[in-house]
Amino acid sequence: MKVATSHILVTGANRGIGKSLVEVALEFGAARVYATARDEESLHGLQSRFGDRLVPLVIDLTKPDSIVKAATRVEKLDLLINNAGVLSSAGLVSGRIEEIERDMQTNYFGTLAVTRAFLPAIERSRGSIANLLSVVALASMPGLGAYSASKAAALSLTQALRGELIKRGVHVHAVFPGPVDTDMAREITLPKTAPDVVARAIYAAIGRGEEDIFPDAMAQQVGGQWLKAPKEIERMFGAM
Repeated sequence: MKVATSHILVTGANRGIGKSLVEVALEFGAARVYATARDEESLHGLQSRFGDRLVPLVIDLTKPDSIVKAATRVEKLDLLINNAGVLSSAGLVSGRIEEIERDMQTNYFGTLAVTRAFLPAIERSRGSIANLLSVVALASMPGLGAYSASKAAALSLTQALRGELIKRGVHVHAVFPGPVDTDMAREITLPKTAPDVVARAIYAAIGRGEEDIFPDAMAQQVGGQWLKAPKEIERMFGAM
């Protein structure tokens, strides 16, 4: 698909990769971008810059009613980008159960709920869905155990959706970024890629029809190694 003239929805659009995905889409000529966040005020800056081409919507992935309500405002949609997510917990042994549950509730169940709510619009356009995962969906890091598990579950969800929806003319993409320079990753000491660079790479890969997208240098290195020797990635991440 082409970004130009498309109608796109980005969840978690008020900062980080989500904000860059909105900005780059509009720069590339998207007809309209639906930008979602838990707090509509956090989207006012984007709306003042882009005017009517940007439509703010309130979505909290842990509140199904907000998702259903937002879906009623969207009639045409070519690309759904499930970007919103949380990193609430630390290790699986030391982390609080409530935080571990929040990671799964948001990153897995929230992604599924948004997909189901907006699927009728995507089906009408025979469009695409892109799920923002992480390289830790491929192998877990001990300090990010619950987050890794939630992203691995979201990867399984993505693969299952791909098989179900291709029969309906809908393409499903999995995106595996490495560390990106966002608030969520501020405690991570590894080299980080700028979010706008990641956003551009994601749209370019979707345009090429790539199912599995590795949008930065680390992601490409990890993805290539994972395809050849997944156990080596598990050992490498496990030692971090």
